[in-house]
Amino acid sequence: MAIGDTLTANNKFLRNMCCLFILSFLCFWLFWAGHTSFRTASGNVIEGTVFINGTVAIAKTDDNFICATLDWWPPDKCDYGTCSWGRASLLNLDLGNPILLKAVKAFSPLKVRMGGTLQDKVVYESEGINEPCTPFVKNNSVLFGFSEGCLTMRRWEELNIFFRRAGAVVTFGLNALRGRIIQSDGSAMGAWDSSNAESLMRYTVNKGYKIYGWELGNELSGNGVGARIGADQYASDVDRLQTIVQNIYKGFKIKPLIIAPGGFFDANWFKEFIDKTPKSLQVVTHHIYNLGPGVEDHLIDKILDPSFLNSGSQPFSGLQSILRSSATSAVAWVGEAGGAYNSGHNLVTNAFVFSFWYLDQLGMASIYGTKTYCRQTLIGGNYGLLNTNTFVPNPDYYSALLWHRLMGSNVLSTSLSGTTKIRAYAHCSKQSQGTTLLLINLDGNTTARVQVTISRENLAGNGALVVQQEQQNQSKRFAKISQDTKTNGKMRWEYHLTARDGDLHSQTMLLNGEILAVNSSGDFPPLEPIYVSETAPIIVAPFSIVFAEIPSSVLPACAQV
Repeated sequence: MAIGDTLTANNKFLRNMCCLFILSFLCFWLFWAGHTSFRTASGNVIEGTVFINGTVAIAKTDDNFICATLDWWPPDKCDYGTCSWGRASLLNLDLGNPILLKAVKAFSPLKVRMGGTLQDKVVYESEGINEPCTPFVKNNSVLFGFSEGCLTMRRWEELNIFFRRAGAVVTFGLNALRGRIIQSDGSAMGAWDSSNAESLMRYTVNKGYKIYGWELGNELSGNGVGARIGADQYASDVDRLQTIVQNIYKGFKIKPLIIAPGGFFDANWFKEFIDKTPKSLQVVTHHIYNLGPGVEDHLIDKILDPSFLNSGSQPFSGLQSILRSSATSAVAWVGEAGGAYNSGHNLVTNAFVFSFWYLDQLGMASIYGTKTYCRQTLIGGNYGLLNTNTFVPNPDYYSALLWHRLMGSNVLSTSLSGTTKIRAYAHCSKQSQGTTLLLINLDGNTTARVQVTISRENLAGNGALVVQQEQQNQSKRFAKISQDTKTNGKMRWEYHLTARDGDLHSQTMLLNGEILAVNSSGDFPPLEPIYVSETAPIIVAPFSIVFAEIPSSVLPACAQV
């Protein structure tokens, strides 16, 4: 063969190999790109910097900050023609459902608040009650639209056995209207009849059941919902509850907390109440339903409005101010928060979009020293962390679990200037000595490329954000890295949350491009991060949420006990 023929053959061979390589690379790229959620459409890209002040913690939450509620509503509790509660009541919830047990166990522990509107119409079965123990019956002519209902001791045992198996930390809301006369204007007159509550507490102690806190009443403070009690009388009733708990739990090294009033924040009422309970009250609870009624047509507009979200700080800051100026040692909890009252709104308060509101609330509450935040509900209504019928997690369940696992109790001062569409919160990490940053992108058309600056000294100024146009696909920045690289101290652990198909109404959440779903055995998916170089910017896609843990950023604030 001639030398020229040999070269021609070699060139053909090289061209064929090159084409094969390119084709293989293209196939790989198409496969990889199709299996990631980090593709962003052409459009605005915000280049910005988040500043975290690591010198001192600005607030501290409880380690088990995340809490969820279980309510009393029967199946025939309906709002706007929709009955969304099913069998999710404390009286009829299927405690044998394996998904329910695993959902609670995953938090290790989850705080659970048992209570709600009908708690002030619950009678506890006991020897002193000479009447049949019957469930709630719908009656629109009476307070709250239902008759009194009875909690049997058999059901009480079932609940406590379940919570013990699940490792939950539980509080229980007591009937604060018992013994009172409700006037036509809603005023509840007279002192609290505590005898039935005492009977329940003694039974609970004798059985060895652990109650973390006893809460008196639900939404009876200020103007009340359906009924109201004056601050002076409420304070007297709380003093009575404290005396009862001290007597019944005499000899116990750790006694249950005294919690109240579980109502909407009213500055004047709360100040009088707190000032008159300096030694008897350990936790002040308030409720959050700032989005309005569930039937509201503009819920998503409010959720995506930074100004509206900012206005949500008012009850937190107001209560913090009262507690700081009072002689009390009581701390603040959000005792119930469903966002939209009257059972929420299907495909909004149980869909991906609600994680924007929920996580922003968690971040904001933490900044103002709130120790615990109870989400309405664990299951039930249109705002449950779990689906009322199937028990499978809604998107906010995974948001809550990630917060619980990643965000430690020390809260850090965080700022990001130049746009209001990115919400930023930072805490010391829970599972490392580093820092965890939460970024929420409320903009559906703009990607944020965020650099992180962590200061060990007081910050002198804020960073600036510059808006530019970019046509480049950003997905290459999110290639998964070997598990071995996470130990070298130079990697960041990122958790990117998006809605399936970009649909804000979706009840399916994706983590780093993978659908989060319970498998056929009822097992929950692992919540695994991707690993990204610390020097690379955090890419926050449109309408997405990112938790970013920076394990190498050990700060003075995070060394505080």
